Amino acid sequence: MSFSINGKELPPIAVGTWAWGSGANGSKIVFGSKSDPQTLRESFDIAYESGFTLFDTAAVYGMGNAEKLLAEFTDGKDFIFSDKYTPMKKFSPELLDKMYDESISRFNGRIPDIYWLHQPKYIEDTLPFLCQMQKDGKIGSIGVSNFNFAQLQTANDIVKKHGCTIVGVQNHFSLIHRVSDKNGVLEWCKNNNAVFFAYMVLEQGALTGKFKSKKKMPFFSRRGFAYNKHLKKLEPLFEQLDNIGKKHGLTVSQTATAYAVSKGTLPIVGITKPYQAKELTKTASEKLSNEEILQLETLADEIGVKVKAGWE
Repeated sequence: MSFSINGKELPPIAVGTWAWGSGANGSKIVFGSKSDPQTLRESFDIAYESGFTLFDTAAVYGMGNAEKLLAEFTDGKDFIFSDKYTPMKKFSPELLDKMYDESISRFNGRIPDIYWLHQPKYIEDTLPFLCQMQKDGKIGSIGVSNFNFAQLQTANDIVKKHGCTIVGVQNHFSLIHRVSDKNGVLEWCKNNNAVFFAYMVLEQGALTGKFKSKKKMPFFSRRGFAYNKHLKKLEPLFEQLDNIGKKHGLTVSQTATAYAVSKGTLPIVGITKPYQAKELTKTASEKLSNEEILQLETLADEIGVKVKAGWE
């Protein structure tokens, strides 16, 4: 399955930059480890040279730090990127403009191919404003993130009234978090020529097989707090992912990502190390069978682990 936005063909996997940030929403607090710029640059270069030229970022990822690094790495290169406006306590055109201007200045005026409303807040005010921004040539297209089906329908009605369309939905989606598949959002995207961007397909590392009951995530991290208590229960799923993956020459993490690709989504995979970037090519080219998908989903449902992020 191939996707395109604004006439640009998209790679089958997007590179996520959440873990490139610092501070409250950065790598140390969320993931329990710091990312050094040189390693990130090496990882970026490998991904880019392998054809993964779509990058997802946000101003709140380290309060601009992830954007700064991405802008530095992509300087002079042909790339596609998505950026986000994260609504604050109330709708403010001035604040939206300010946040947008700060983001764009980091990229020397390069406009985002897709600009997301990061949360379903103040949509009656924000979406018409984003439509005008698109008409003014300040953004390429509009997407919505963390929207359920009813919110998506409302958002779609609003933008249509203003002569715009929603070209993408970016939601939490993984083998153990299939809410958007069950509530109709994924199907809506397929029926409305919109791209479903799946974030947290690896559940912040919990579906990589790297962490288990005897080798937990960093304790003083948000992901450690969320997932360590579930790792023992997830071990049968790691075994199933490993068994299916071996048939395709995939690792556990690659198989979990290939599952998302096979479901018709465009996964956003965070990379901070070169080996993770090298794994993208094989991951993107492999598709799981319907039988393998059913086996994984059945086991995931039997295990019953569900982790909902705080912002959802």
